[in-house]
Amino acid sequence: MVEELSPEQIKLIHKLNLFKIKGRDKRGRKILRIIGKHFPAKSLSVDLLKKYLEVKIFPKLEKPFVVVYVHTDVHKSENFPGISVLRSVYDAIPIAVKQNLEAVYFVHPDLQSRIFLATFGRFIFTGGLYAKLRYVSRLAYLWEHVRRNEMEVPEFVYDHDEELEYRPMMDYGLESDHPRVYGAPSPVGIYSMRCIS
Repeated sequence: MVEELSPEQIKLIHKLNLFKIKGRDKRGRKILRIIGKHFPAKSLSVDLLKKYLEVKIFPKLEKPFVVVYVHTDVHKSENFPGISVLRSVYDAIPIAVKQNLEAVYFVHPDLQSRIFLATFGRFIFTGGLYAKLRYVSRLAYLWEHVRRNEMEVPEFVYDHDEELEYRPMMDYGLESDHPRVYGAPSPVGIYSMRCIS
């Protein structure tokens, strides 16, 4: 039996700022922004999440819309819900809402996400969602599709974007984006130095 959402749970999910419907892209479609870092993977049940989406989000998506999913600072052990949860939530989306979804902009995908989706995306997200997926490695590329002033972007996303500009190997998994190794030399740098010697 699916739990009912209490006013406190609704308030908590709102406060997390995980989902926000605001603004339009350059083609006039509504934007559903999802901030992955804010997902409370350990404390929010999949049933409550589905109920929240059913009550608070899906009714507002009656016309064509896009999703901007921000993957910045998502870590498997902290705020990633897991593939089974994502599949369960995807399966719970009403057909009409799935048909209205025209694009998913996946901002700051890491190498692991790209490999996983390239391998299993077509099987997990049936019904054409995989074909609507667009990887966006920098915010500058997102602004080609979304009006910049139409969507709020947290400061940590801009910070990460700037970090990527100075450390582009992070995009390809050749350099870690984990804060503990920021000071460590890049494997590419070490290899290059050995070749020169």
